[in-house]
Amino acid sequence: MIKKFLLISFLTTIFSISSHAAGTDGGSTKVKSENKQAVSLIKRAKKLEKKGKTEKANKRYEKAQKLLLASNKKKPLQANTLNYLGFTTRKLGDYENGEKYYLLGLEIDPNHVGINEYLGELYVVTNRIDLAKERLNVLESCNCEEYDELKEIIAGTKKSKY
Repeated sequence: MIKKFLLISFLTTIFSISSHAAGTDGGSTKVKSENKQAVSLIKRAKKLEKKGKTEKANKRYEKAQKLLLASNKKKPLQANTLNYLGFTTRKLGDYENGEKYYLLGLEIDPNHVGINEYLGELYVVTNRIDLAKERLNVLESCNCEEYDELKEIIAGTKKSKY
């Protein structure tokens, strides 16, 4: 319970800090637009990463993260937004805060396929295979590619593409 309180307090602080840097308009259309832009930036960043252009990819992840923080401020605690916040934060090397976003997203939607896969990948990268296997167990009945990809990553037969 204390961990949950600390996590929510931490994220509230982050969101309030980011809100001072980003203007608000209060409209949900803007939130969807920001998430769309962020997802587009993430896709471009992934392609750049595959080409070995890490610095350019990181710039895209940073831009996406700013948009997602603004989106989360306007419409807080949406599982999909938290999933992408966790993803961009993790890709920028901040595993601790990436994990916090994922865990908060799972509190909202425990069966979120993307969060469970990405959190499992984070656990593999941080050598917490037992926790990665727990995420895999959640995905077991989804009949989805995320299950297969995480299973291969855990087994070491596939490198994370994310």
